[in-house]
Amino acid sequence: MTAVGQLAPDFTLDASNGQKVSLHELRGKNVVLYFYPKDMTPGCTTEACDFRDYHPEFAKQNTVVLGVSPDDVKKHDKFVAKYELPFTLLADVDHAVAESYGVWVLKKMYGREYMGIERSTFIIDQEGKIAHAWPKVKVKGHVQEVLQFIKENLV
Repeated sequence: MTAVGQLAPDFTLDASNGQKVSLHELRGKNVVLYFYPKDMTPGCTTEACDFRDYHPEFAKQNTVVLGVSPDDVKKHDKFVAKYELPFTLLADVDHAVAESYGVWVLKKMYGREYMGIERSTFIIDQEGKIAHAWPKVKVKGHVQEVLQFIKENLV
């Protein structure tokens, strides 16, 4: 996993808003980069809706929220529309960005092994460095914890 203090791996990905998003273009803002396994699944929906509900608070902290999954833009667009998500979702269909952040891992479920996203969140500061990372995120209370970290450490 990408280490705190390191320059965050740069990327350019297709976004749910029909644009392309490049991390380096967000310098001067804090970025919450959260990786999640799949649109429209229970845990991922809860996490996205929590980020939605706290979005105004993140905006007050000069912070952009970006969600990343291997889903394509068309699926992201449906997810954004259904849950009225006010932030951008990025399509990492070849999981290259997930790999560069160390969150594309071997997972096990019901005795089956497969490669997938380990739910993780990174805070990238205004200079483009990793300020904090949460591997193996548990959804309940996570968004509030991320917001609290930003308020206390990245004013």
